[in-house]
Amino acid sequence: MRFGKIDYLNLLPFDIFIKGYPTPSSFKQFLNHRKTYPARLNKDFLLRHIDAGFISSIAGYNAWRKKQVTPCAIIGNKKVLSVLVVLQKAGFDTQSATSNALCEVLGLKGQVLIGDKALRFYYQEQPKPDFVDLATLWYKKTGLPFVFGRFCYQAHGKFYIKMAKAFNQRPIKIPHYILEQRAEQSGLTRAQILHYLKYILYRVRPKEEFSLRCFYRQVRLKRAPRPRRF
Repeated sequence: MRFGKIDYLNLLPFDIFIKGYPTPSSFKQFLNHRKTYPARLNKDFLLRHIDAGFISSIAGYNAWRKKQVTPCAIIGNKKVLSVLVVLQKAGFDTQSATSNALCEVLGLKGQVLIGDKALRFYYQEQPKPDFVDLATLWYKKTGLPFVFGRFCYQAHGKFYIKMAKAFNQRPIKIPHYILEQRAEQSGLTRAQILHYLKYILYRVRPKEEFSLRCFYRQVRLKRAPRPRRF
């Protein structure tokens, strides 16, 4: 079983959960050696180098169409804080295909920032240029939360669906020492990390599913590029 992992703060609760979830030793060994960013994970998934992972929504389209998805995702609840467009200059973030596609769908031009880089920008105290939170703008236009990544699979579906349901059912408390570690790694404070995670949801309900369907429709209408195998 080859599970790909995004090394971002939005999956910190899942990281805590998976440490205590019963899996084969080979699963965790692969997990700990396969940490990357969303765009690279998309490529690994499309090339079948991994069986499953939290795949960017735009790259998970075929898995969604084939119903090879779990009821778990990375969801921005009205805000996301870690996916921003700075309106001062243009440019895509090469690490996230979904954020770039959403920027096109929403008709924005600017510099896309994601992950820890976006959070450091958001929380900086000094004056900063105008920016837009993509989840906020999507919510204003649709009244729906935005699904940035979906827990998809290509093999061992029963195992991964069971895992996703278990994650959704368990409240996750992040140990103090792990918060300290991630704060030092990310350049953020513990309070900022906890504040950020309040805006992230993981359970896919009907409104999240409908939001994803709306996004895919807009991607087709705008002819926004989707990651492909070749």
